[in-house]
Amino acid sequence: MQITTELGDHLARYLDLSVSEVKLTASNMANIDTPGYRTRGFDFEGEMAKALSSNRSSRSCSSRIHDVDGLVSRPDGNNVSMDRESLHLAEAQLKFRTGIALLRLENQRIMDAIRADK
Repeated sequence: MQITTELGDHLARYLDLSVSEVKLTASNMANIDTPGYRTRGFDFEGEMAKALSSNRSSRSCSSRIHDVDGLVSRPDGNNVSMDRESLHLAEAQLKFRTGIALLRLENQRIMDAIRADK
């Protein structure tokens, strides 16, 4: 038997997006020496807002990835900044840890409700 709540579904999407952000940041970092590579990103807050307003059962993780504008390019055309990517990685890790903590609280709330019903 699987027990799901709307908040649990939203937290799952939040965690999916934070993992996507970590993967994208890691990809940017891995390509720091690739000539012509352009930094990629996505709007975490926009994607989360879209997930909150969409159908509850929809949990697809297709976020709109785009090239990040306004970054300084090196002579080889690569515009990855390790400082920027390190900051994004730290933010994504914090988002993930926050999501895990909230999901634990939601699961505890469900378990408390089950125990109270006995």
